[in-house]
Amino acid sequence: MVQHFKVTIFGDCLPVYDGKRSLYTASPLPVATGGVDLDVTLPGDGGKDRPFKVTIRFVSLVSWHMLHEVLNGRAVAEPVDLEKPISTNPVHAVDVVLRHLPSMKYTPVGRSFFSSPEGYDHPLGGGREVWFGFHQSVRPAMWKMMLNIDVSATAFYKAQPVIQFMCEVLDIHNIDEQPRPLTDSHRVKFTKEIKGLKVEVTHCGTMRRKYRVCNVTRRPASLQTFPLQLESGQTVERTVAQYFREKYSLQLKYPHLPCLQVGQEQKHTYLPLEVCNIVPGQRCIKKLTDNQTSTMIKATARSAPDRQEEISRLVRSANYEADPFVQEFQFRVRDEMAQVTGRVLPAPMLQYGGRNRTVATPSHGVWDMRGKQFHTGVEIKMWAIACFATQRQCREEILKSFTDQLRKISKDAGMPIQGQPCFCKYAQGADSVEPMFRHLKNTYAGLQLIIVILPGKTPVYGTKMNTSIKQ
Repeated sequence: MVQHFKVTIFGDCLPVYDGKRSLYTASPLPVATGGVDLDVTLPGDGGKDRPFKVTIRFVSLVSWHMLHEVLNGRAVAEPVDLEKPISTNPVHAVDVVLRHLPSMKYTPVGRSFFSSPEGYDHPLGGGREVWFGFHQSVRPAMWKMMLNIDVSATAFYKAQPVIQFMCEVLDIHNIDEQPRPLTDSHRVKFTKEIKGLKVEVTHCGTMRRKYRVCNVTRRPASLQTFPLQLESGQTVERTVAQYFREKYSLQLKYPHLPCLQVGQEQKHTYLPLEVCNIVPGQRCIKKLTDNQTSTMIKATARSAPDRQEEISRLVRSANYEADPFVQEFQFRVRDEMAQVTGRVLPAPMLQYGGRNRTVATPSHGVWDMRGKQFHTGVEIKMWAIACFATQRQCREEILKSFTDQLRKISKDAGMPIQGQPCFCKYAQGADSVEPMFRHLKNTYAGLQLIIVILPGKTPVYGTKMNTSIKQ
């Protein structure tokens, strides 16, 4: 738009836009009092242009002088609400100026910017991956404007063929070895993951039209039918596989797989999985699984010095001094961190129990409990064990040895666990969690402790056990 109306409206001016309703310029535009309407055409999906009507109207001047007075603690004629995100808010205006170029270079998510993985690979499983980026916001502080920058990471859907996406979601290692249609449970799981995502088609050459998925068909492409209107005006039923063979001379490789229903449900637009790709740059807003959360934490964990160096690198790569929009508004951003005075509070003293009643001072946030007792231990008289590992993974003699060691260690620590567990059984998968907890609650009044043994990484804790404990 700026380039198209450069001669008549914008000239050499470089406006910045907040993505909503506010456009800022460093100098006034030649716009009449009532505003001006501009006809703008943007490229749309499938090669179709989309016309828009844009109205530009002068609203108000943004007073840098007033902001300067407030930051220096001097009174102004009218109170300034620096937190109100309106077009005349000077803090909002500064924020928009500094965010304008990054919003064109990266994928914005809230106040953060992310870029697609290049040179690194952090898959989360289930068709998701980690994208790294940075958070940026402007804040008034210490009699000046401060730019707050921090490293950021979030989950995005991996840009890949939908067939591969389905394999990752359903944990299928080789789709060519799966000649049968999806089971109902697999189809439901796949639908839950792909519904709402954007896909682009690959069977129309360079015209990669995009669609949003609204459902996954129950029937495979070889059986899924839709009403097709012929040139003669007659309407006939065609399967999706037949249509792609006749229309595009495309023999489907996986006719036994379901189709994606895209667009509006009532229009019956079906696409075979094999002609669709996941559109890049789609953030995952669905809850991550426990395994995905664990992988995300490992991928993003870093020490304070490494985090500081990464932030400094981000600022250097942003190169605000060379940002044409920052230059347009005559702003200057220093590329070094602000120095602040801090102090380390002394660690609290810890009082142990037992005969000696020793006192310890934590060092670097840790302390040693070996040979020590809790200050006030609780005696456990009624306790239970639920083992979700199989007997092959955790034999009965190993379980008994564990309980004996646990009772000895608990006694040494001043929190004795008395006797044998009132309940010690093997559980059968995630579906048995709630019935087992219900049985323990109804059968053993006064139960104080339940020890749960899990076979490594498992969905039992994240999905079922939390629910049972909360109930």
